Amino acid sequence: MLMGDDDLEGGNLGPYQDRLRTFPNMRGKAYNPLIFRIFMRINVRVLFVILLLALGVVFYIGASTSPVIVFVFSICIISFLLSMHLAKWVLAKDEGPPEMGQISDAIRDGAEGFFRTQYGTISKMAFLLAAVILCIYLFRTTTPQQESSGLGRVSTACITVAAFLLGALCSGVAGYVGMWVSVRANVRVSSAARRSSREALQIAVRAGGFSAMIVVGMAVIGIAILYSTFYVWLGVDTPGSMKVTDLPLLLVGYGFGASFVALFAQLGGGIYTKAADVGADLVGKVEQGIPEDDPRNPAVIADLVGDNVGDCAARGADLFESIAAEIISAMILGGTMAQRCKIEDPSGFILFPLVVHSFDLVISSVGILSIRGTRDSGSKGSMEDPMAILERGYSITVVLAVLTFGASTRWLLYTEQAPSAWFHFALCGLVGIITAYIFVWITKYYTDYKYEPVRTLALASSTGHGTNIIAGVSLGLESTALPVLVISVAIVSAYWLGQTCGLVDENGVPTGGLFGTAVATMGMLSTAAYVLTMDMFGPIADNAGGIVEMSQQPESVREITDVLDAVGNTTKATTKGFAIGSAALASFLLFSAYMDEVATFAHEPFKQVDIAIPEVFVGGLLGSMLIFLFSAWACSAVGRTAQEVVKEVRRQFIERPGIMEYKEKPDYARCVAIVASASLREMIKPGALAIVSPIAVGIVFRIFGYYTGQPLLGAKVVASMLMFATVSGILMALFLNTAGGAWDNAKKYIETGVLGGKGSDCHKAAVTGDTVGDPFKDTAGPSLHVLIKMLATITLVMAPIFL
Repeated sequence: MLMGDDDLEGGNLGPYQDRLRTFPNMRGKAYNPLIFRIFMRINVRVLFVILLLALGVVFYIGASTSPVIVFVFSICIISFLLSMHLAKWVLAKDEGPPEMGQISDAIRDGAEGFFRTQYGTISKMAFLLAAVILCIYLFRTTTPQQESSGLGRVSTACITVAAFLLGALCSGVAGYVGMWVSVRANVRVSSAARRSSREALQIAVRAGGFSAMIVVGMAVIGIAILYSTFYVWLGVDTPGSMKVTDLPLLLVGYGFGASFVALFAQLGGGIYTKAADVGADLVGKVEQGIPEDDPRNPAVIADLVGDNVGDCAARGADLFESIAAEIISAMILGGTMAQRCKIEDPSGFILFPLVVHSFDLVISSVGILSIRGTRDSGSKGSMEDPMAILERGYSITVVLAVLTFGASTRWLLYTEQAPSAWFHFALCGLVGIITAYIFVWITKYYTDYKYEPVRTLALASSTGHGTNIIAGVSLGLESTALPVLVISVAIVSAYWLGQTCGLVDENGVPTGGLFGTAVATMGMLSTAAYVLTMDMFGPIADNAGGIVEMSQQPESVREITDVLDAVGNTTKATTKGFAIGSAALASFLLFSAYMDEVATFAHEPFKQVDIAIPEVFVGGLLGSMLIFLFSAWACSAVGRTAQEVVKEVRRQFIERPGIMEYKEKPDYARCVAIVASASLREMIKPGALAIVSPIAVGIVFRIFGYYTGQPLLGAKVVASMLMFATVSGILMALFLNTAGGAWDNAKKYIETGVLGGKGSDCHKAAVTGDTVGDPFKDTAGPSLHVLIKMLATITLVMAPIFL
């Protein structure tokens, strides 16, 4: 159990009905990860000296590699200092009255306990997979480039495994940072909402900004350190050693480690948060008719804990993985293009992604700090629209992104061989930035209750539960059209801008197309830190609303947190749409990198996949099937866990009838323990499916190809599987995320007082739709875009065993 029953039920609290705002002390012993506990035991002066030495070593390695790396290190360290300032600013805010602090402590304890157990399980699986990777690499063939540089199988295996474990560790830390700030900021937002809506907004944004700066900064500096360490250790570009254009391939393990942790974090956290949410809503709101986050609901603490482990910790690991995969794939394609074009100094094309994301930290900081707190009357009617404030900050970030992206292309991508190439690539980046902006707008249109789609969905609730479900499904299906058109235009535009940049290989063939799509992907993610800030804002505001409701604050305070919560739902939906779009482009890049690697190992061209070959077509069918089966298992996992929660909540209401009259206290800890154990159990099966499927398919068809005289059949079938899985996964994720977000905000719209308001039959139908959409938008949907990128990275890492 994550919280003791004795602590929960005990304590000299007096009669429950006389202490409505007093909650049992559920706070256990504070948890800190092992690495933090080690640092805390070191003397401050000694720790300061160690940090200085570490910084000295890092900058020495960076200076030995490239001045660009020194620039990247400097920006990342400055961003870490800024994030510490943001954290200090947030933590200096008051926690409000004691009842708020007690609820926050309970949420913090549950979240940290689950995080410890979940990541303990993930770490064991990571070490097991690392052992498998080591064995595979010890027996795989080596590339001609590796042989010429003297890099043998043992060295390659150790490098890949070390990169995999480092990527997994950094992804886990990114997740912990996301959760650490959210469980401390929620109560401060609740307290600020008693004074000013703008102050509450500013605290939530800066708390999300702290997490975003750490996550993006860690992704960038982690890859930069790994790259520069390999550069110095292997003596890159010295006679008889590896060329710098081949170095990015050694970083693939880092991206795979990040993807592996992100997938299980998203699965486990998504199952936890939505199972608790569905269970709490079905019994509390539908059957008992009590408000959301009512303290009488036994599942309410589990629901609030789930916001942190599912929406904060998992999303931090998710975005970390997105940035890592995009940077590595772009570095690989940049190096390949520079080698084919015989560019004299290829380092600019390889290090360009690191510089773009370094500038992302700078411009997102400006956007975050542009949101300032001002005193207002605190009433709902007089408060400025929080979404408009967040959009202003995003607009500032986008304008700065255009300027810094153009400067970066002129600095690093200018070459005498094609003087105008940098401008073409700057336009590719502009395509990516515009694509991201359009994606955010499209998702907001389909999920914000200010617009027609969600209002139509809410109106459908007035005729019953069934029509609500039909309207929500049709809205989700329709919402896939515009994003697909936008992605299609972006890929084709970026490819041809790159293809016409003037860079050609030794045969005069244009080679900049794929790198153009890579640059567009970088442009799309060039505001990633601010986008993650908006994403983290959502669960923090949701938690704040729960704390306000449980501590029975005045209705005016709840009105403010309700508005922030509704905006948070929209920002979460828009950032998921953003993540899906970037996943589509990143997967395209990783797919191209996979084909290049297969060609390198096979010593023959591998530039196209013919789906007219029966076995290859079967691979595509298996890829599409994988998406649907994975989604089904993820949703059913939420359903099974929610059933356990519903049964437990019903049992408590039956066995403790005094709960409804505030005469008995609910057993919150029991629901937390049920959801925690079930989510850890349920995340294994869909996660294992994602890892085992491409490996099994590749090996089976490799053997089949061996006996039928088709030497590259295994690699071709896996390429087809990856291609179809990417297409199917993008469409499915768009449908699931948008439908779920629309159902949620249709319920919020009715709760504003329209169509009968809270407690009406229309509201109950909307609650049903919301519960159906919960596993869509917070479990299966987010897990899918992680799955797509993990499939691409795992095929890239395992490519040699398919030949």
